[in-house]
Amino acid sequence: MHLEPNDNKEPCMKNRYAIRLMLPVLVTLAGITFLTGRFLGEDSRSLLTVDHYVKVRSSVPAMSGQTAQLYVRERVEAGTALRAVNLDDRVVLFVHGAGTPAEVAFDVPTEDYSWMVYLARAGYDVFSVDMTGYGRSTRPTLMNDLCNLTTAQQALFLKATCTATYGQQLTTIASDHNDVGAAVDYIRALRHVDRVNMIAWSLGGPRAGGYAAANPSKVRKLVLLAPAYGRMTTTASPAKVPADGAAFNTQSHAEFTANWDRQVGCPNQYDPVVSEAVWSAMIESDPVGATWGTGVRRAPNTTNWGWSTEVVTKMQTPTLLVSGIHDKQVGPNNVRDLYADLGSKEKVFVDLGCSSHNAMWERNHLLLFKASLEWLTDSSVNGMKEGILKLGY
Repeated sequence: MHLEPNDNKEPCMKNRYAIRLMLPVLVTLAGITFLTGRFLGEDSRSLLTVDHYVKVRSSVPAMSGQTAQLYVRERVEAGTALRAVNLDDRVVLFVHGAGTPAEVAFDVPTEDYSWMVYLARAGYDVFSVDMTGYGRSTRPTLMNDLCNLTTAQQALFLKATCTATYGQQLTTIASDHNDVGAAVDYIRALRHVDRVNMIAWSLGGPRAGGYAAANPSKVRKLVLLAPAYGRMTTTASPAKVPADGAAFNTQSHAEFTANWDRQVGCPNQYDPVVSEAVWSAMIESDPVGATWGTGVRRAPNTTNWGWSTEVVTKMQTPTLLVSGIHDKQVGPNNVRDLYADLGSKEKVFVDLGCSSHNAMWERNHLLLFKASLEWLTDSSVNGMKEGILKLGY
């Protein structure tokens, strides 16, 4: 355990400290209470960062049955942690998308851009989880082999292309649901709650939404930013799982920036300082990829199915949907389709102005954060419990 200056610069945190506790998988609430209690006399609003490592019997096809380790980050005020017996509706799990690990996406270490910190400051106990193949979770060894990239991506690193040692996508939506379930059950046991709230982004939509559809008794509410939904998605798995193709992919700093810039539709949509902070955290989360070329992040390719129109029409979980108007990765019309198809009567769609797929890192991020907090707390946004709402225009 060590103390370090908190560089998030969120309100009320100047001259305070974040406590990072490196804990094994068998962390207990009593242990956290003992470790944090000594700080409460000084300041019950001290912000904790707790690193959990959750063991799971993997269902990733290339390592099926082996034990994997999932990295789960927790952000919580010390006082909230000690009041854990009263957290029935105040536990949140963030689930990431196709490329960016959860702690990078949702806990940006600059200014007020950490979504996790925003909710922790409102009294929530906030967790995030990296799926297998991402960030600080177990990465299958196949991801260390450049031959398992597409030939186009191989050419970025090799003088001559090579034959893949594994010719299929690495993970599946079923293995992702297995990982999500392990994290949910761990948090439920740790915090003695029956249900958790879930916030997800992009491919995190099918990951969290599909899990909620199958396990409604474990999920209280959903907040989905740019969820990857399509009416052509099949309920049944494809004939071959995982699908043929490259096992994983990479993204360079230049590619990361170019993908963001093509989605800019208004002046000062994002601050380059924030972009650099996100990329620095991305590279830090992947020490192997950081040594390839100029430095890349690696992510598994995932075979997806199941979160279909047939499935979402039966879902009753209260759900907030958010789409950036300039999103060119998951188009706003796809999210509107999900709003129309969703079975729950408690649902709101937020059309977020001056925002892209990366809305939580852009100038209207606090509108997004506030909407999520209102939804988790009151099941409404600006007093609306059902309907379509424009924000940030």
